[in-house]
Amino acid sequence: MRPPAFWHLEPGLRAALLSPLGAVYAAGTRRRLAEGARARVGVPVICVGNLNAGGTGKTPTVIALAGRLAERGITAHAVTRGHGGSLEGPVRVEERVHRADQTGDEALLLAAFLPTWVAKDRAEGARAAVAAGAQAILLDDGFQNGALAHDLSLIVVDAHIGFGNGRVIPAGPLREPVAAGMARADLLLSIGDAEGQARFAARWGDRVTVPRLEGALVPLATGLSLQGLPVLAFAGIGHPEKFFRTLKHLGAELKSTHALSDHQPLTEALMARMLREAKAIGAQVVTTEKDAVRLPPNLRAQVMTVPVRLGLDDWGPLDAAFERVFS
Repeated sequence: MRPPAFWHLEPGLRAALLSPLGAVYAAGTRRRLAEGARARVGVPVICVGNLNAGGTGKTPTVIALAGRLAERGITAHAVTRGHGGSLEGPVRVEERVHRADQTGDEALLLAAFLPTWVAKDRAEGARAAVAAGAQAILLDDGFQNGALAHDLSLIVVDAHIGFGNGRVIPAGPLREPVAAGMARADLLLSIGDAEGQARFAARWGDRVTVPRLEGALVPLATGLSLQGLPVLAFAGIGHPEKFFRTLKHLGAELKSTHALSDHQPLTEALMARMLREAKAIGAQVVTTEKDAVRLPPNLRAQVMTVPVRLGLDDWGPLDAAFERVFS
Protein backbone atom coordinates (compact mmCIF):
# COMPACT_ATOMS: atom_id res chain seq x y z
CA MET A 1 0.00 0.00 0.00
CA ARG A 2 1.18 3.53 -0.82
CA PRO A 3 0.75 6.12 1.97
CA PRO A 4 -2.01 8.66 1.27
CA ALA A 5 -0.77 12.00 -0.03
CA PHE A 6 -2.39 14.01 2.77
CA TRP A 7 -0.04 12.39 5.29
CA HIS A 8 2.74 14.61 3.95
CA LEU A 9 0.80 17.87 3.65
CA GLU A 10 -0.14 20.48 6.22
CA PRO A 11 -2.94 19.06 8.42
CA GLY A 12 -6.28 19.47 6.66
CA LEU A 13 -9.84 18.27 6.90
CA ARG A 14 -9.09 14.56 6.40
CA ALA A 15 -6.35 14.62 9.03
CA ALA A 16 -8.67 16.42 11.44
CA LEU A 17 -11.50 13.94 10.89
CA LEU A 18 -9.16 10.99 11.46
CA SER A 19 -7.38 12.48 14.48
CA PRO A 20 -9.65 10.73 17.04
CA LEU A 21 -8.58 7.39 15.54
CA GLY A 22 -4.99 8.60 15.68
CA ALA A 23 -5.43 9.26 19.39
CA VAL A 24 -6.65 5.69 19.84
CA TYR A 25 -3.62 4.37 17.93
CA ALA A 26 -1.25 6.48 20.04
CA ALA A 27 -2.89 5.26 23.24
CA GLY A 28 -2.39 1.67 22.08
CA THR A 29 1.32 2.35 21.54
CA ARG A 30 1.60 3.84 25.06
CA ARG A 31 -0.13 0.82 26.61
CA ARG A 32 2.06 -1.64 24.70
CA LEU A 33 5.22 0.12 25.81
CA ALA A 34 4.07 0.17 29.45
CA GLU A 35 3.36 -3.58 29.61
CA GLY A 36 5.76 -5.74 31.61
CA ALA A 37 9.45 -5.31 32.36
CA ARG A 38 11.94 -4.86 29.53
CA ALA A 39 14.44 -7.70 29.27
CA ARG A 40 18.19 -7.24 29.56
CA VAL A 41 20.41 -9.73 27.75
CA GLY A 42 23.86 -9.00 29.15
CA VAL A 43 25.18 -6.80 26.32
CA PRO A 44 24.25 -3.27 25.21
CA VAL A 45 21.19 -2.95 23.00
CA ILE A 46 21.18 -0.12 20.47
CA CYS A 47 17.75 0.50 18.96
CA VAL A 48 17.58 2.00 15.47
CA GLY A 49 13.96 2.99 15.11
CA ASN A 50 11.63 5.59 13.69
CA LEU A 51 8.44 7.46 14.44
CA ASN A 52 7.10 7.20 10.89
CA ALA A 53 5.47 4.18 9.34
CA GLY A 54 7.49 3.04 6.35
CA GLY A 55 11.12 3.42 5.38
CA THR A 56 13.35 6.16 6.76
CA GLY A 57 16.81 4.63 6.27
CA LYS A 58 17.08 2.31 9.27
CA THR A 59 18.76 -0.55 7.39
CA PRO A 60 21.73 1.46 6.03
CA THR A 61 21.99 3.03 9.49
CA VAL A 62 22.34 -0.38 11.13
CA ILE A 63 25.03 -1.33 8.58
CA ALA A 64 26.92 1.90 9.29
CA LEU A 65 26.70 1.48 13.07
CA ALA A 66 27.94 -2.10 12.83
CA GLY A 67 30.98 -0.87 10.93
CA ARG A 68 31.62 1.90 13.46
CA LEU A 69 31.40 -0.58 16.33
CA ALA A 70 33.73 -2.98 14.52
CA GLU A 71 36.33 -0.20 14.44
CA ARG A 72 36.11 -0.21 18.24
CA GLY A 73 36.60 -3.99 18.33
CA ILE A 74 32.95 -4.68 19.16
CA THR A 75 31.10 -7.45 17.32
CA ALA A 76 27.48 -6.44 16.81
CA HIS A 77 24.62 -8.66 15.69
CA ALA A 78 21.42 -7.29 14.16
CA VAL A 79 18.04 -8.44 15.44
CA THR A 80 14.96 -7.73 13.36
CA ARG A 81 11.35 -8.87 13.20
CA GLY A 82 11.80 -9.86 9.58
CA HIS A 83 8.95 -7.82 8.12
CA GLY A 84 7.36 -9.67 5.21
CA GLY A 85 9.03 -12.97 6.10
CA SER A 86 7.42 -16.21 7.23
CA LEU A 87 9.98 -17.40 9.79
CA GLU A 88 9.08 -16.96 13.45
CA GLY A 89 12.66 -17.39 14.66
CA PRO A 90 14.88 -16.86 16.33
CA VAL A 91 16.95 -17.93 13.35
CA ARG A 92 20.26 -16.65 12.05
CA VAL A 93 19.86 -15.43 8.49
CA GLU A 94 22.08 -17.05 5.86
CA GLU A 95 22.02 -15.08 2.62
CA ARG A 96 22.90 -18.16 0.54
CA VAL A 97 20.23 -20.28 2.21
CA HIS A 98 17.25 -18.08 3.01
CA ARG A 99 14.88 -16.22 0.72
CA ALA A 100 13.30 -12.82 1.21
CA ASP A 101 9.86 -14.39 1.62
CA GLN A 102 11.25 -16.30 4.62
CA THR A 103 13.25 -13.58 6.38
CA GLY A 104 12.11 -10.32 4.82
CA ASP A 105 14.27 -8.30 2.46
CA GLU A 106 15.85 -6.08 5.13
CA ALA A 107 17.17 -9.04 7.12
CA LEU A 108 18.59 -10.64 3.98
CA LEU A 109 20.40 -7.42 3.08
CA LEU A 110 21.73 -6.96 6.63
CA ALA A 111 23.06 -10.51 6.66
CA ALA A 112 25.52 -9.57 3.91
CA PHE A 113 27.22 -7.16 6.35
CA LEU A 114 26.83 -8.52 9.88
CA PRO A 115 25.37 -11.52 11.74
CA THR A 116 21.61 -11.07 11.59
CA TRP A 117 18.76 -12.74 13.45
CA VAL A 118 15.08 -12.81 12.59
CA ALA A 119 12.79 -13.15 15.57
CA LYS A 120 9.17 -12.20 16.09
CA ASP A 121 10.08 -12.22 19.81
CA ARG A 122 12.90 -9.69 19.87
CA ALA A 123 14.07 -10.65 23.36
CA GLU A 124 14.49 -14.27 22.28
CA GLY A 125 16.32 -13.11 19.16
CA ALA A 126 18.70 -11.01 21.25
CA ARG A 127 19.39 -13.91 23.62
CA ALA A 128 20.17 -16.17 20.66
CA ALA A 129 22.56 -13.55 19.28
CA VAL A 130 24.36 -13.21 22.62
CA ALA A 131 24.69 -16.99 22.88
CA ALA A 132 26.33 -16.91 19.43
CA GLY A 133 28.90 -14.32 20.52
CA ALA A 134 27.28 -10.90 20.02
CA GLN A 135 28.93 -8.15 22.07
CA ALA A 136 26.22 -5.68 21.15
CA ILE A 137 22.71 -5.89 19.69
CA LEU A 138 21.62 -3.57 16.90
CA LEU A 139 17.85 -3.68 17.02
CA ASP A 140 16.51 -2.88 13.55
CA ASP A 141 13.18 -1.26 14.37
CA GLY A 142 11.55 -2.01 17.72
CA PHE A 143 11.39 1.54 19.10
CA GLN A 144 7.66 1.02 19.75
CA ASN A 145 8.23 -2.52 21.10
CA GLY A 146 8.75 -2.97 24.83
CA ALA A 147 10.41 -6.40 24.85
CA LEU A 148 14.00 -5.19 25.31
CA ALA A 149 15.66 -2.51 27.40
CA HIS A 150 17.52 -0.07 25.15
CA ASP A 151 20.91 1.28 26.19
CA LEU A 152 20.86 3.72 23.29
CA SER A 153 17.88 4.72 21.12
CA LEU A 154 18.39 6.40 17.76
CA ILE A 155 15.42 7.76 15.79
CA VAL A 156 15.94 7.86 12.03
CA VAL A 157 13.92 10.25 9.86
CA ASP A 158 13.90 11.14 6.18
CA ALA A 159 14.86 14.82 6.13
CA HIS A 160 12.74 15.58 3.02
CA ILE A 161 9.59 14.07 4.52
CA GLY A 162 10.21 14.80 8.18
CA PHE A 163 7.30 13.74 10.35
CA GLY A 164 4.75 14.39 7.60
CA ASN A 165 1.73 16.28 8.83
CA GLY A 166 2.65 15.51 12.43
CA ARG A 167 -0.39 13.31 13.04
CA VAL A 168 -0.64 9.67 14.16
CA ILE A 169 -1.93 6.81 11.96
CA PRO A 170 -4.43 6.94 10.26
CA ALA A 171 -4.51 10.77 10.38
CA GLY A 172 -0.81 10.91 9.46
CA PRO A 173 2.29 8.78 9.11
CA LEU A 174 3.35 8.61 12.77
CA ARG A 175 3.34 5.58 15.04
CA GLU A 176 3.26 7.89 18.06
CA PRO A 177 3.37 11.65 18.65
CA VAL A 178 6.71 13.36 18.09
CA ALA A 179 6.94 14.55 21.70
CA ALA A 180 6.34 11.03 23.06
CA GLY A 181 9.04 9.57 20.83
CA MET A 182 11.55 12.30 21.66
CA ALA A 183 11.03 11.66 25.37
CA ARG A 184 12.42 8.11 24.97
CA ALA A 185 15.14 8.81 22.39
CA ASP A 186 18.81 9.63 22.87
CA LEU A 187 19.68 10.83 19.36
CA LEU A 188 17.94 11.71 16.11
CA LEU A 189 19.45 11.11 12.68
CA SER A 190 17.97 13.01 9.74
CA ILE A 191 18.95 11.56 6.36
CA GLY A 192 18.90 13.66 3.22
CA ASP A 193 20.71 16.22 1.08
CA ALA A 194 21.39 19.82 2.09
CA GLU A 195 17.99 20.98 0.84
CA GLY A 196 16.22 18.28 2.82
CA GLN A 197 18.22 19.02 5.98
CA ALA A 198 17.35 22.71 5.75
CA ARG A 199 13.68 21.86 5.22
CA PHE A 200 13.67 19.52 8.22
CA ALA A 201 15.35 22.08 10.47
CA ALA A 202 12.86 24.78 9.46
CA ARG A 203 9.79 22.58 9.96
CA TRP A 204 10.79 20.36 12.88
CA GLY A 205 13.88 21.84 14.50
CA ASP A 206 12.03 23.22 17.51
CA ARG A 207 10.40 19.82 18.14
CA VAL A 208 13.70 17.93 18.28
CA THR A 209 14.73 17.74 21.93
CA VAL A 210 17.72 15.38 21.53
CA PRO A 211 21.03 15.85 19.69
CA ARG A 212 20.51 15.70 15.92
CA LEU A 213 22.95 14.10 13.50
CA GLU A 214 22.80 14.81 9.78
CA GLY A 215 23.58 12.11 7.26
CA ALA A 216 23.11 11.19 3.62
CA LEU A 217 22.87 7.98 1.63
CA VAL A 218 25.86 8.05 -0.70
CA PRO A 219 25.94 5.80 -3.79
CA LEU A 220 28.94 3.48 -3.90
CA ALA A 221 31.29 3.57 -6.85
CA THR A 222 30.83 0.22 -8.59
CA GLY A 223 32.75 0.87 -11.78
CA LEU A 224 29.50 1.00 -13.77
CA SER A 225 28.70 4.56 -14.77
CA LEU A 226 25.09 5.73 -14.95
CA GLN A 227 25.99 8.98 -16.69
CA GLY A 228 23.71 9.28 -19.73
CA LEU A 229 22.46 5.70 -19.34
CA PRO A 230 18.78 5.22 -20.30
CA VAL A 231 17.15 3.36 -17.40
CA LEU A 232 13.90 1.82 -16.29
CA ALA A 233 14.02 2.20 -12.53
CA PHE A 234 11.86 0.42 -9.99
CA ALA A 235 11.84 0.51 -6.21
CA GLY A 236 9.68 -1.15 -3.57
CA ILE A 237 10.95 0.84 -0.60
CA GLY A 238 9.26 3.26 1.77
CA HIS A 239 9.75 6.24 -0.54
CA PRO A 240 10.76 5.19 -4.07
CA GLU A 241 11.09 8.82 -5.16
CA LYS A 242 14.32 9.05 -3.14
CA PHE A 243 15.88 6.36 -5.32
CA PHE A 244 14.72 8.04 -8.52
CA ARG A 245 16.25 11.34 -7.35
CA THR A 246 19.52 9.53 -6.65
CA LEU A 247 19.61 8.14 -10.18
CA LYS A 248 19.06 11.61 -11.64
CA HIS A 249 21.90 12.97 -9.52
CA LEU A 250 24.12 10.20 -10.90
CA GLY A 251 23.33 11.32 -14.43
CA ALA A 252 20.96 8.53 -15.46
CA GLU A 253 18.32 9.23 -18.09
CA LEU A 254 15.08 8.04 -16.49
CA LYS A 255 12.99 6.60 -19.33
CA SER A 256 10.48 4.95 -17.00
CA THR A 257 9.94 4.62 -13.24
CA HIS A 258 7.89 2.14 -11.26
CA ALA A 259 7.12 3.04 -7.64
CA LEU A 260 6.15 -0.27 -6.04
CA SER A 261 4.72 -0.85 -2.59
CA ASP A 262 7.22 -1.32 0.23
CA HIS A 263 8.40 -4.96 0.29
CA GLN A 264 6.25 -5.81 -2.75
CA PRO A 265 7.03 -9.32 -4.06
CA LEU A 266 8.90 -9.24 -7.36
CA THR A 267 7.07 -12.01 -9.14
CA GLU A 268 8.21 -13.56 -12.41
CA ALA A 269 5.20 -11.97 -14.13
CA LEU A 270 5.92 -8.48 -12.79
CA MET A 271 9.59 -8.68 -13.72
CA ALA A 272 8.80 -10.06 -17.19
CA ARG A 273 6.58 -7.01 -17.86
CA MET A 274 9.27 -4.57 -16.76
CA LEU A 275 11.99 -6.35 -18.73
CA ARG A 276 9.82 -6.28 -21.85
CA GLU A 277 9.16 -2.57 -21.37
CA ALA A 278 12.87 -1.88 -20.84
CA LYS A 279 13.75 -3.72 -24.05
CA ALA A 280 11.11 -1.79 -25.99
CA ILE A 281 12.41 1.60 -24.85
CA GLY A 282 16.10 0.66 -24.96
CA ALA A 283 16.69 1.02 -21.22
CA GLN A 284 18.66 -0.80 -18.53
CA VAL A 285 16.60 -2.03 -15.56
CA VAL A 286 17.92 -0.58 -12.30
CA THR A 287 16.87 -1.06 -8.67
CA THR A 288 17.98 -0.74 -5.04
CA GLU A 289 19.98 -3.21 -2.97
CA LYS A 290 16.96 -3.94 -0.81
CA ASP A 291 14.82 -4.73 -3.85
CA ALA A 292 17.56 -6.81 -5.45
CA VAL A 293 17.41 -9.44 -2.71
CA ARG A 294 13.76 -10.09 -3.66
CA LEU A 295 14.51 -10.72 -7.32
CA PRO A 296 14.05 -14.22 -8.71
CA PRO A 297 17.61 -15.66 -8.87
CA ASN A 298 17.42 -16.27 -12.63
CA LEU A 299 16.76 -12.56 -13.29
CA ARG A 300 19.37 -10.91 -11.08
CA ALA A 301 21.96 -10.73 -13.84
CA GLN A 302 19.57 -8.61 -15.93
CA VAL A 303 19.03 -5.94 -13.27
CA MET A 304 21.62 -3.36 -12.24
CA THR A 305 21.80 -2.60 -8.52
CA VAL A 306 22.79 0.78 -7.10
CA PRO A 307 24.17 0.32 -3.57
CA VAL A 308 24.22 3.20 -1.08
CA ARG A 309 25.94 3.69 2.25
CA LEU A 310 25.23 6.09 5.08
CA GLY A 311 27.66 8.94 5.55
CA LEU A 312 27.50 11.27 8.57
CA ASP A 313 28.62 14.89 8.61
CA ASP A 314 29.85 14.46 12.20
CA TRP A 315 30.27 11.17 14.03
CA GLY A 316 31.11 12.99 17.28
CA PRO A 317 27.72 12.78 19.07
CA LEU A 318 27.36 9.11 18.17
CA ASP A 319 30.91 8.26 19.22
CA ALA A 320 30.30 10.05 22.53
CA ALA A 321 27.14 7.98 23.03
CA PHE A 322 29.11 4.80 22.32
CA GLU A 323 31.66 5.85 24.94
CA ARG A 324 28.90 6.10 27.53
CA VAL A 325 27.32 2.79 26.57
CA PHE A 326 30.50 0.73 26.29
CA SER A 327 32.61 2.28 29.05
